[in-house]
Amino acid sequence: MTSRFWGGGSGSDSDSESATSSESESEEEEQATQGASKYMRDSDADSDDSDAGRRVIRSAKDKRYAEMEETCKEMQNKMKINDWVSLQTLFDKLNKQLEKATRLTEGATPPKFYYRALISLEDFMNSTLANKEAKKKMSSTNAKSLNIMKQKLKKHNREIETQIEAVRANPEDSEVEVDSDAESEDVKPKKNKKKAAKKAKDSDDDSASEDESEESEDDEEAKERAEQAKFEKLRNRADKKKEREFNVAPEEITWEMVDKKMREICMARGKKGVDKQEQVEALKYLSTVAKTTAQKMEVMVNLISAYFDVAPSMSTHLPVAIWRKTVGTLLQLLQLLKDNPDIVMDPEYDADADRDDEDDEPRAPAAPAKAAQGENSKKVWGNILAFLERLDDELFKSLQCIDPHTQEYVHRLKDEPVFLVLAHVVFDYFMSKGDTVSAGKVALRRLEHVYFKRQEVYDAMVKLSQLQQAESAAAAAAGPAAVEPPEPKADDNDDYYDEDDEDKEDSGAEPPKLEAEIIIPAEYAMPTDLHALVTELKTFIYKHGDDGMLAAGDQSVAAKRAEMEGARIKARAMLCDIFHQSIHDDFHQARDLLLMSHLQENVSHMDISTQILFNRTMAQLGLCAFRLGLVTEAHGCLSELYQGGRVKELLAQGVAQSRYHERNPEQEKLERRRQMPFHMHINLELLESVHLISAMLLEVPNMASNALDSKRSKVLSKPFWRLVDNYERQTFSGPPENVRDHVMAATRSMCKGQWRTAKELLTGLNAWGLLHNREALMEMLTTKIQEEGLRTFLFTYSAQYASLSLDKLCAMFELPEATVHSLVSKMMVADELHGSWDQPTRSVVMHNVEPTRLQQLAINFAEKALTLVEANERALDIRTGGTGQRKGGDREGGGGRGGGWDDDGDRRGGGGRGGGGYGGRGGGGFG
Repeated sequence: MTSRFWGGGSGSDSDSESATSSESESEEEEQATQGASKYMRDSDADSDDSDAGRRVIRSAKDKRYAEMEETCKEMQNKMKINDWVSLQTLFDKLNKQLEKATRLTEGATPPKFYYRALISLEDFMNSTLANKEAKKKMSSTNAKSLNIMKQKLKKHNREIETQIEAVRANPEDSEVEVDSDAESEDVKPKKNKKKAAKKAKDSDDDSASEDESEESEDDEEAKERAEQAKFEKLRNRADKKKEREFNVAPEEITWEMVDKKMREICMARGKKGVDKQEQVEALKYLSTVAKTTAQKMEVMVNLISAYFDVAPSMSTHLPVAIWRKTVGTLLQLLQLLKDNPDIVMDPEYDADADRDDEDDEPRAPAAPAKAAQGENSKKVWGNILAFLERLDDELFKSLQCIDPHTQEYVHRLKDEPVFLVLAHVVFDYFMSKGDTVSAGKVALRRLEHVYFKRQEVYDAMVKLSQLQQAESAAAAAAGPAAVEPPEPKADDNDDYYDEDDEDKEDSGAEPPKLEAEIIIPAEYAMPTDLHALVTELKTFIYKHGDDGMLAAGDQSVAAKRAEMEGARIKARAMLCDIFHQSIHDDFHQARDLLLMSHLQENVSHMDISTQILFNRTMAQLGLCAFRLGLVTEAHGCLSELYQGGRVKELLAQGVAQSRYHERNPEQEKLERRRQMPFHMHINLELLESVHLISAMLLEVPNMASNALDSKRSKVLSKPFWRLVDNYERQTFSGPPENVRDHVMAATRSMCKGQWRTAKELLTGLNAWGLLHNREALMEMLTTKIQEEGLRTFLFTYSAQYASLSLDKLCAMFELPEATVHSLVSKMMVADELHGSWDQPTRSVVMHNVEPTRLQQLAINFAEKALTLVEANERALDIRTGGTGQRKGGDREGGGGRGGGWDDDGDRRGGGGRGGGGYGGRGGGGFG
C-alpha cells in the first residue's frame, strides 16, 4: 500500500481502489505522480474537505483586532451584570491592545467597533449614574470602580471626542464600513476556495508551476509591504513638523487646539519611545501660538518640565545648554507673573479636576472667549520653588561631575551669577505674594551660594553678572533672531527628518544641544556688599524659618515635618553665618553663635548634608582661631575631625578607601553624590598643618612638664602622640617630605631647645601660600614657637640652675623683655615653675623644693618594693635554673632627668626620665 502523500487520491474510494489494483498499475501511478508536489491533492478528492482541513493564516493586524473584539464582547457581558470592577480591568486591557495594534499598523485609524464599544460603555455609565437607587445598592468596591471609570472615561474620550461624535452622528455609515470590511474578509476565503478548486482540476505539472508562482507572488507582496511600511515610517517622521504646527496657519489656531495638543504631549511624557527633543520643540511652538497669557504660562510650565526630562537619569547632570535654556524660560515666566498679578500660580491646583467639573456642567459655546477675557481669578498649576531647587541641584551635580582642572569647569562657574539672579527674582516674587515659607527656602539657597566667599570673589561675580546683563540687553535689542535659532521652513520638512536621524537615535547618540537663551531682567541690580547680603538673608531666615510650623498649628505628620524642615533651615543658616564670620577672622562672634545655638549637641540627629556643613564650619573655625594666634582654640576645633583619620569623608572632599570599612556599590554611589564641588573645598594640607602645629605647640611643653609620667595621664592629642611614637621607632629618619615629617622634625628640635630649626621647618611649608595674610601669620607662628620653646626650656632645665638671668633668656629666644617676664610670671603663678623674681639682679631665683612627709613615705615605699621585686626575681631564677638575667638584658638603673637623643633618633636608656623601672618611659629600662 503506497503512502497517501505519494498516492493519487485522498478519499476512502481511492484508497480501496489503490489497494486492489495490480502491480503494474501502481507502478504507472508512481511514475505519474513523481513530478507532482507532495502537498497537492488528487482532483477526485472533495474540494470542500480539503478546504476544511487547510489552516487559515491571518496577519498580525487581524489577530490584534480579533483580540480587541473578544475584549469588547466581554465588556458587553460585564455591562449586563453591572460589574464595574471587571469593566475597569477590561477597559485598560482594551486600550493596551489598541496601543499594540496601532504600533503594528504604523499609526492607522482605530477600528469602528472600538468607538462603538466606547460609546456603549459611556451610555451605560451615564444610565448607571442617573439611577441613584441602583447606585446605593452597589457594593463599596463596585461603586469605587464606577467612580474611577467615570474619571478615566471622561479623560480618555476627551482626546478622541471628534471621532466619537462622528460615529454617534452616522452609526449606519460606520456599520456599512464595518460590514464591507467583514464582507471583504469573507470574500477572501471564497476566492481561495475557488482558486483551490481550480487548482484541483488542473494537471499535476500545472499545479506545481502555479505553486511556485504563488510563492513568488507572496515574496513580492512581502517586499512591497516592507517598502510601504518603511515609506509610511519616513512619511510619519517627515510629518512630525507639520503635525506640531497643526497643518494650519498660526492665526487659525484656536484655544482648544492648543490645549488639546498640550495635554497630548503631557500624556505622552515618560512613555517608552517618546522623542523628548521633539516634545520640547512642540511645546516651544505652542508657547508662541498660545491664545491667552494664562495658557502661555501653562505651556511654559510644561516646557520647563520637558527640559528636565531631557536628562538621561538622576545620577547624571542636566546638559549645560538645557540648563541655561530652562533658566531663560523660568525668567520669562516670572516676568509674565509680574506683569499679570491677577494670574495665580498654585502648586496644589488640579487642572484636570477643574476640567472634569466643567465637563459635568453644560458647555457654553464661547468658552475660549470667556477664557480670554476672564483672567481675573485664573489659576495656573506650577511650582516655582521646585523648579528653582531642581536647577540648583543640577548646577551642583554638574560641578561635581565636571573635571575641576579643565576650562569647562571655569565656564560652568560663570553660570552661578545667573542662578543668583534667578533666585533673587524668585525671592522677590514670593515676597510680593506674601509667601514667607517659600521665600525662606529660597533665601537659604541664596545664602548657600555666597557664605563661603570673600568680598574679592563676590565682587568678581557682581562684575560678571553686570556683563551678562549687558549681553542680554544687546541680544534683546538685536531681536529674537539673535537669541533663538531659526525654525525650519514648512517646505523643508522632508529635509528636516531623514534616515540619518533614525540611525542616530538607534545608536544612542547624544541629542543635539539647544542654544543658550538667558535674558536677565534689565532692572535687576545684584547687591554689591557681601556682608550686608549675608546679614539680610540670615536675619530673614531666623525670623521666618519656622513659619511653616506655625501655619500647621497641630500635631499631625505634616506639622512635624514642617517643624523639622524649619529647624533644619535655621540650623543651616546658622552654620553658614558661623562659616562666613570665620573666613573674615571674627572668631569670637562665630564661637559665641555656635555655643548659643547648641548645634554641636544636636547635629548628630540631623541629615547628612547638614552634618557635612557642620564639619566644614568647625574646620573653618579652627583655621580662623589659628590665624589669630589662638592655638588652644584651634586645636579644640580640629581635634575631633582628626580623631578617626577620616577627614576627607567628614568634609565630603573625597572617598577614602579603608580595609575596615567596606561599602557596596550603592553606598559608594550615595557617598559620591554628597561630595562638595572643587571650588568649595578646604585645603586638606593646610588643615593638617594647622592641626599638627597646634598639637605640637601644646604637647611639647606638656611633655617636658610631665617627664616622669610614664602613663601619659595628661595627653592632649592622641593622634599627635601616635605620630610621635611612629617617628621615634624609625631606625633612619630622612629629610622631611610631607607635612607630618616637617612637624615631627620640628617637634624633635623643640625638645632639644633648637627653636630656630623648628621655625625654619614649619615656616617652609607650602600650605601657607594659600593664605591672604601670609606675612602676619608667619610672624605669629614664629612668636608662638619662641614662647613655647622658652617654656619647654624652663620645664626641662630649671632644676639644673640656681638662677636664670632675664637678659640671657631674652637673648636666647629673641623675645622682648616684657614677653619673657610675662611668661615666667604665669608659670610661677600656676606652680609650674618653682622660683621667684630678684628685681635688683634681674634674674629668676630657683627654689629647692623639699618633699613633703607623704612624698617621702612614697619614695621609701617605692624603694622597698623595688628591693622586694629584685629578691623575688633572683629566687625565681635560681629555682628555674636561670642565669639571673632577664630576657632583654640586665636591668639598668640610673635616675635623674638626663639622657637625650642618640644619633639614630632613639632615647638613651641610661639616665632615663625616672629613677629606674621596667621599660616604657621610666628611667633606664631593659634592652
